[in-house]
Amino acid sequence: MALLSQSLSLLRFSQAKRRTPLEHPFYRTTTSIKRSHDLSICFASSNPSNNSTQLPILPMPLVLFPGSALYHYTKSKDRVMMNNLLQTDTDRRFGVLFSDPNPTDPDSASVEVEIGCVAQVVNHQRLRDDRFFLICKGQERFRISDILQTEPYMVASVNWLEDRPPPDPTQGDDMEKLASEVEDYMKDVMRISNRLEGMKQDNEKVDVDIRKGQFPTPFSFNVASYFNDSPTEQQMLLELEDTATRLKRERDTLKNILTQATYWFSRLS
Repeated sequence: MALLSQSLSLLRFSQAKRRTPLEHPFYRTTTSIKRSHDLSICFASSNPSNNSTQLPILPMPLVLFPGSALYHYTKSKDRVMMNNLLQTDTDRRFGVLFSDPNPTDPDSASVEVEIGCVAQVVNHQRLRDDRFFLICKGQERFRISDILQTEPYMVASVNWLEDRPPPDPTQGDDMEKLASEVEDYMKDVMRISNRLEGMKQDNEKVDVDIRKGQFPTPFSFNVASYFNDSPTEQQMLLELEDTATRLKRERDTLKNILTQATYWFSRLS
């Protein structure tokens, strides 16, 4: 799968447009939000009265998807959150929310999205400077309903987000067909990337089991995780609540990439 990631990195999303920020951003690190600070909130907890969950949030310049791995070195400013998380939360879960990086001042990057993904720490190592190296796995998606605190780290009330089931049971066959089409386009992208790179197997058909038996929904998230050259596109895919729509968008994106790559290969040949 590393070859697939390299292939998609080589064929960048030249037509990707910057997403429009939310009309009312939930949180900006550059803006002071007056909220009641309850420092006892340091781990994910459920509230049965409104079916919401309190979750520590870590804004990051990336989009995490369910089932994806996350390898992350924490920053010094995240020490309090991570110490509390690893010491008091048996599940060791926090929310990852895409933050738009500021090239001149990374610490002032703003969060203008309300949907993210839970990261569960499966392994960690404390570094000499009291930071952490984390190995995490993406879990379920969430939608922020309210900001509970912003200092010393962000905590939000969230609701879980799942894809809507198809209204017609026969649409399951359509999703299987879409998933197969997406896998075929991914293989074609790898093949043309091999040609552009002048690899030995440039004339061979790429025969890699990309899907590995996944159902359409987790496969759609897996595919989206490889579009890391366009985090704004990834965020759009994360926010979609329909598997078929997500697969169609991925199919069309891969088709466009393949068309552009084929054009450049013909020019270079």
